[in-house]
Amino acid sequence: MLSTMHNNLLKGATIILGAFAIISACTKQSIETETPTVSSFSLMQDKILTPTCATSGCHASTSDKSFVQHGLVLEKSVAYENLFGVTPVNLLSKGDGHLRVKAYKSLESLLYHKLNWDVTHHGGKQYGLPMPLGSTALSVGQIEFVRRWIEAGAPKAGEVADAKLLDDKTPSISSNENFVPMNSPKTEGVEGFQLKVDKFEVAPNFERELFVRRNVGNNSEVYINRIKLQSRQNSHHMVLYDFRNKTGLPALDQIRDLRNPDNSLNLITAIQASNHVFLGGGTQANQEYVFPEGTALLLPANYSMDLNPHYFNKTKNVLYGENVVNLYTTDKSKVKYVVKTIDFNNTTLNIPANQKTVITKDFTFSTNVKIVSLTSHTHKFGEKYVIKIKGGARDGEVVYENLDWEHPAVINFATPIALKKGEGLTSVVTYNNTSNQKLAFGLTSDDEMNIIFGYYYEE
Repeated sequence: MLSTMHNNLLKGATIILGAFAIISACTKQSIETETPTVSSFSLMQDKILTPTCATSGCHASTSDKSFVQHGLVLEKSVAYENLFGVTPVNLLSKGDGHLRVKAYKSLESLLYHKLNWDVTHHGGKQYGLPMPLGSTALSVGQIEFVRRWIEAGAPKAGEVADAKLLDDKTPSISSNENFVPMNSPKTEGVEGFQLKVDKFEVAPNFERELFVRRNVGNNSEVYINRIKLQSRQNSHHMVLYDFRNKTGLPALDQIRDLRNPDNSLNLITAIQASNHVFLGGGTQANQEYVFPEGTALLLPANYSMDLNPHYFNKTKNVLYGENVVNLYTTDKSKVKYVVKTIDFNNTTLNIPANQKTVITKDFTFSTNVKIVSLTSHTHKFGEKYVIKIKGGARDGEVVYENLDWEHPAVINFATPIALKKGEGLTSVVTYNNTSNQKLAFGLTSDDEMNIIFGYYYEE
């Protein structure tokens, strides 16, 4: 009997030990196969920022050509710190109280606005170029993922947005092929003119910038009080130019590329561009500028202007550019002040080789004026362009700054800068001459320039 009891105890112990072994194995297997949580920011980095933003030439490193303009690196090791709680460089966004990413506030986060190409979601304001430039817009799901992450506090750790949104491929904007040119002024029932740059190809992995001179079509002088521009997607800028010297103008309606197909500079086009005087435009894809009430830009009879579109294509497919310009006219009787063009040109340049040089030049007005717009122009060695007020109560105040010589900022002043006779502007330009040759003023890309452009009117 004792033997039987002993055998039963051994059997019971074996069963219990086996059960513990099974439980232990299941627990171990459960622990071994458990998948760690991936944070929403890490997913956003891997699925959006790294493949579409932190690319060479854009936001990959401080050595990117565009870094001086945006100051933002989105490489994985620094992206979060460069986004969260950081004041943007973009002046309009900064003025509206935005941060690059503001916790719980997607509509006050520049990142959200830049990724959302539909400007209607923020009242039609345009905070610079939509991103990713030269590529396709993010999908509806991707943009919603970013929005939810920000609205959840934009944490670096933790899963706060539905990862399935990143798989949503619904286009957030209509196809580039669905471009519909805006109505002409006359179709709108008002007076004016419409100019066009017809649809053209932008080759894969190429940026295309071109010029074409168009006749406005005015048989008599006209007064322009509003300029409206429309571009296809991936437009970097659209600028209108007059010509300083009216002799030997480029042929009408002839496309002139700034770059050859091998990406080398077209020297003839570059020299022609050195004869330009800024008339309007900028880097917004679709924009409108209205001159102050009672002012207008006078265009002489039979006037022509150079249209200058610029597009990026970072895809493997052919994209297209196309631009439309509406010039709205007003009756002469309604014009109190004629807007004039600022063309302050410093031709006495002496820039030593292999060093940085800062050149300062003062320009003054012979009458009381009000400045409504400013932009700048240098060639490739121009590293920084600053414009200050000269004289008066605001003497020395910086009113303009640009760090990108190829794509200078255009600043329009809602409140014009009022200057008295004898007061003016000072250009403070930093040149970084990395060549072995001394530089002087000249028309080629191996020479330099130093010009303040803009609009003003006299009082």
